[in-house]
Amino acid sequence: MTAPNDRDLEIIAEQLGRAPRGVLAVAYRTPDGLPAVVKTAPRLPDGTPFPTLYYLTDPRLTAEASRQESAGVMREMTERLSADAELAASYRAAHESYLAERDEIESLGTEFTGGGMPERVKCLHVLIAHALAKGPGVNPFGDESVALAAEHGLRGTAIPADWPTYERTKEHS
Repeated sequence: MTAPNDRDLEIIAEQLGRAPRGVLAVAYRTPDGLPAVVKTAPRLPDGTPFPTLYYLTDPRLTAEASRQESAGVMREMTERLSADAELAASYRAAHESYLAERDEIESLGTEFTGGGMPERVKCLHVLIAHALAKGPGVNPFGDESVALAAEHGLRGTAIPADWPTYERTKEHS
C-alpha cells in the first residue's frame, strides 16, 4: 500500500467518473501500474459513514465483477456457505479481519463490512477489492472471483500473472 500521489488521484477520478473521496492509500496496483483498489476512510470527509474499506476502481475489474454477478456467481457462492463449514469459517475470518482493520482506523460501531460478509455473498466488487488488496489466502470468495477474472483475459494486465487458479465447475465462467 502506498499513499496516493496527485497523478494517482487523477487516474482514480477518471476511473470512477468523479472525484475520489476518503482515499487513504492505493491498496493495489495492476501489473500495468494503474491504481485499481483504494483503501478508504471509514468516514468520508463530510462525516458520512463509509464501511467499504477496500474499493475497486479499475474499470476492467469492475466490469468483470458485474459480469460475474450477472452470471450467478454470488448465488452459487452463497449456497456453498451453508454446505461447507470450513468455507464458512474462512469467510467469517475474512469478515473479522476486514472489520478489525477498519476499526483500527475508526470504529463505525457496526459489524457491517461489505460484500455480504459473513452470511452471504452480496457484492463481488468488494470481495475482489479485498482479495487484491490483501493477497491470496485472506478472502476465499474474493480469491475465487479474482481467479475467474484472470481466466477472462485479465491475468497479467489487471490481475497479477501469478494469481492462483481456482478449480471449479465452469457453469458460471
